[in-house]
Amino acid sequence: MLASALTGVALASAVAGLGAGARPLPDGGPDAPPAATPAPVLTPTPAPTPGPAPSSTPTPAPDVTFTILSAGDVLPHASVNRSAALPGGGYDFVPLMAGVEEWTAGADLALCSLEVPLAPPGEEVSAYPAFGAPGELVTALAELGWDGCATATNHALDRGLAGVSHTLDMLDAAGLGHVGTARDAGEAAQPQLYVLRRGEREIVVAHLAATTLLNGPAAPAAAPWAVTRADAGALTEQARAAREAGADVVVASLHWGVEYVHSPTREQLEIAAALADGGQIDVVLGNHSHVPQPIEQLPGGPDGAGMWVAWSMGNFLSNQDDECCTMETATGVMTTTTVEVPADGPARVTGLGWAPVTVDRDGEHRIYPLLDLAAGAGPSGLRLDDATIASRAARVTEVMGADRVRREAADPTGPEPEVVPRGLRAVSGP
Repeated sequence: MLASALTGVALASAVAGLGAGARPLPDGGPDAPPAATPAPVLTPTPAPTPGPAPSSTPTPAPDVTFTILSAGDVLPHASVNRSAALPGGGYDFVPLMAGVEEWTAGADLALCSLEVPLAPPGEEVSAYPAFGAPGELVTALAELGWDGCATATNHALDRGLAGVSHTLDMLDAAGLGHVGTARDAGEAAQPQLYVLRRGEREIVVAHLAATTLLNGPAAPAAAPWAVTRADAGALTEQARAAREAGADVVVASLHWGVEYVHSPTREQLEIAAALADGGQIDVVLGNHSHVPQPIEQLPGGPDGAGMWVAWSMGNFLSNQDDECCTMETATGVMTTTTVEVPADGPARVTGLGWAPVTVDRDGEHRIYPLLDLAAGAGPSGLRLDDATIASRAARVTEVMGADRVRREAADPTGPEPEVVPRGLRAVSGP
């Protein structure tokens, strides 16, 4: 199924040979002999000896390095929606997330964690406990530089199959990729593919997503494929198929664990160990706990080079802080995965860094890079005091450790990625 999808979207070039062909050799022969006219007898000058012909070996493609950014849960509670509401109707979420646009737009590939479905047409927007977000949330994500989202979460079925379908339709309309929920079995079998063009090279990133839990009943018996469940064996085989069809890097987003807990549970550890042992997945990006959890490199992964895991990135956009939950719910981390693609070897993840963000609930739920605030940056309208900023920064550093912290956003290394349409609909048309 995956191979046919790749063929249907003309991705053969993404996995073809990357070296440029040799140029035609220049005409390097000696000058023509002089015309036959009377001339003094001279000692002839030997014709120049042609040097060695230029090599026909193609110039190796240069090494490529690029970044993949992800972040915590996009979780629009009712008060978040009120902050985004416009006086004349509708919503604008862009101002709430614009404080970190340098990060989302600067990454070569930005993958969000969309925890909630959108409210289907004709239905009211809703929040906790059964979410149905405004459609403007998706258009804002696209405007701010996100390229796609994981949609497999405990809230994925909050608005039923209609919510699943409408969410994916809206992501498609906004030009965003998606994975983790599906409109049919064929779509569920496909990863989301992104093609990054760097010079003469094309690099394919495959994105998978799954959840260990649902808040309500499981998907209907007629649509078991609606939400991808976290089965390590199935995810490994899906990743293997993606690689066999040409993917260079495989990223898996996992919705797992226990809320408000700062370390991985036994279930998380077991799933991650199985994925690492499977040797097909480069990096796992976790969520659900609403608080940050550390980053770790596990043994195993592709060619035994290791598999990176962000156990949980906490919250991104939400209404949570110490007034409802715990202080740490107001803070999440943006992770930056660094991928190196050498000219003569496979792509490999060489690092996973983190940068904390925090939400200003009293300041219209705007999100800011936390280290910038701790260094004294004071954007207009900021309602967080210095003591709160300092305590949040200290706590997230205590949880994450200081050795992989990233203080500056990445710069794009090339054009925006191509989002390859997913599923049977993308291959066979309407």
